[in-house]
Amino acid sequence: MAENKRIFLIDTDTASDDAVAMMMALRHPEIHVAAITTVAGNIDVEKATNNALYITELCNADVPVYRGAEKPLARPLEDAAWYHGEHGLGDRQYKSKRQHEKEHGVDAIIRTIQQNPGLTVVTLGPLTSIALALEKQPSIANQIGRCVVMGGAPCCEGNVTPAAEYNFWVDPEAARIVLRTLPSVELIGWQLSRFDAALDSADIRSILDLNTKYASFAVECNSTARSMNLRHTGKEALPLADPVAMAIAIDPSIGLDWSEHYTDVEVDSILTRGMSVVDRLNIARNERNAKTWSAFANKKPNAKVCWKLDSRRWKELLYKSLR
Repeated sequence: MAENKRIFLIDTDTASDDAVAMMMALRHPEIHVAAITTVAGNIDVEKATNNALYITELCNADVPVYRGAEKPLARPLEDAAWYHGEHGLGDRQYKSKRQHEKEHGVDAIIRTIQQNPGLTVVTLGPLTSIALALEKQPSIANQIGRCVVMGGAPCCEGNVTPAAEYNFWVDPEAARIVLRTLPSVELIGWQLSRFDAALDSADIRSILDLNTKYASFAVECNSTARSMNLRHTGKEALPLADPVAMAIAIDPSIGLDWSEHYTDVEVDSILTRGMSVVDRLNIARNERNAKTWSAFANKKPNAKVCWKLDSRRWKELLYKSLR
């Protein structure tokens, strides 16, 4: 029963790694997904909504899906279909037989939070729909238990520009609103999914050896991402940023090193658009520095940043989800 489970709301621009993250939540025995809302990002919102519906169908999960924001707050959408495939799930087109709900995703976010105070919000895409919900009904900011954000590249290089991670880059205005409005977010940067956390050839074989429809789909829908990553890095590895964020949402102890800091997002610069600026040294707390760095003066920490991942346990949770 849902009463005995932790309640999640998932906001997603459903492409290949989002799909795996969603399966992790939908198939977890201790998680009840109250709603899935979609947003334009990796692909347009119509395709993202169809993909989200398909994932619920694959998992036999009776979860309502709501279509959300169609474009970033102040910019045209610049999607990532080049990486995830034309339809977001590799170059395969999976059609769902299900229909999305009539209620708009932004209104569904507000209502779901109000009906489930203390729930966990997990964001896997640009923060457009979440920002619109906060602007429309600011009171929900204090009704969220946890807000786990897959976004940003804290104190490191980005994946879409040298300065920025894609979700923050594609709608930096929305990311700024969320960070400035919520009391705190758990910031899960894309870099956590790299290096030993990325799936190598042996990991892919282990997943396929599970011989389930979930395992097969997880590999198939990431086929384009695997090819593009090999082309760009020369390495046979698949970083899965959204599933890493979902793993931490499910089990926060998979994140090994955390600290709280004031964090903001660059919205004006062409060079550093979408950059997640983390006051890791807490410079703003130094009265002398705060006077010269007025943007951070008197700012309290608004983000709990995860710096390190338990890669072994993250992969174990992934495998368990696909069995």
